Amino acid sequence: MNPIAGMGGRVGLKGTDGWETVEKAIKLGAKPWASERAKRMLRELTPLREEILILTYPGEMGENAAREAGFRVELVGTIEGERSTAEDTKRAAREMLKRNAVLLLFVGGDGTARDIYDAIDLSIPVIGVPAGVKMYSAVFSTGPERAGQLALKYLRGEIRDVEEREVMDIDEEKFRQGIFAVRLYGYLKVPYHRRYVVGGKSPTSATERMNQEAIAVDILENMEKDTYYLIGPGTTAKMILKKLGCDYTLLGVDIIYNGKLVAKDANEREILRTIRGKRAKIVVSPLGGQGYLLGRGNQQISGEVLKEAGGKKSIIIVATQNKILALHGKPLLVDTNDREMDELLSGWYPVVIGYHERMMYRVAPG
Repeated sequence: MNPIAGMGGRVGLKGTDGWETVEKAIKLGAKPWASERAKRMLRELTPLREEILILTYPGEMGENAAREAGFRVELVGTIEGERSTAEDTKRAAREMLKRNAVLLLFVGGDGTARDIYDAIDLSIPVIGVPAGVKMYSAVFSTGPERAGQLALKYLRGEIRDVEEREVMDIDEEKFRQGIFAVRLYGYLKVPYHRRYVVGGKSPTSATERMNQEAIAVDILENMEKDTYYLIGPGTTAKMILKKLGCDYTLLGVDIIYNGKLVAKDANEREILRTIRGKRAKIVVSPLGGQGYLLGRGNQQISGEVLKEAGGKKSIIIVATQNKILALHGKPLLVDTNDREMDELLSGWYPVVIGYHERMMYRVAPG
């Protein structure tokens, strides 16, 4: 487990690669969440608690979560310094491989997936438990519970298919500047079932630009006065700001009020300070290829923000027709790290797919 995974999300840092970034995240009020997600995954393995032994690294790198979940644990190494690092992750994975592990479960984001690939390549199957800010790799489950369910079925022999799936990574420094630079890093073997595993991130094609413009015009015509609009990441949502002639950040959350930009690249704290006690709407677009509406790259729109804005009724979903069709009927997903909130957000929504065009589509917990 990468104990710092995802800490930069709510505070708008778009990642936590490097301890300088982690320290900045902590100063901005970030809290660790990877351990709780690990325990949510492990609870799904409870039926096999007496049959399996968990190999793990000490303390915050997995031991604590596994023991709290009630599993037998064997430590396979030690953390070299005062803080865990990518090298600890790689050593742990290699040691687990030497100890004949049959399945490697890791909690983190794309950086952790990259470290696992460096350590074991295609040696044994892995399942990624999503906990990072950016997760463009196709090795992750749709959520912690799904990861545990997939592991349970694989260990019982109910799922036998294993696919080589992409490990992707992006340049965090460029990402913070609004530049999306992603590359294929390698492949990991993943037990596969379409219900439990996400697809890879799909880039926006040039042919979708006109569709995005039509969506933006529709949203602008229907905007309410004296209402704060949180505009989430992605080219479809940001077309709204582009049409207004406002400055914006492609990969962050911007806020407009009566057609004017009032906050650029806002973190959770700034969003709450701006909208508390006010009327607010949230415009979000799903992550292409994966279908995540909330919880991937937009953690600033937290459960608390959603409650303050009015929950389900405050959400406006925008997506090109191609992006929706690419889901092949799979629901849009939400993963706010608040299971109760995820359930409340579930259901059917009108999705703006063009000018005066709507499509009803289902949203479900990740």
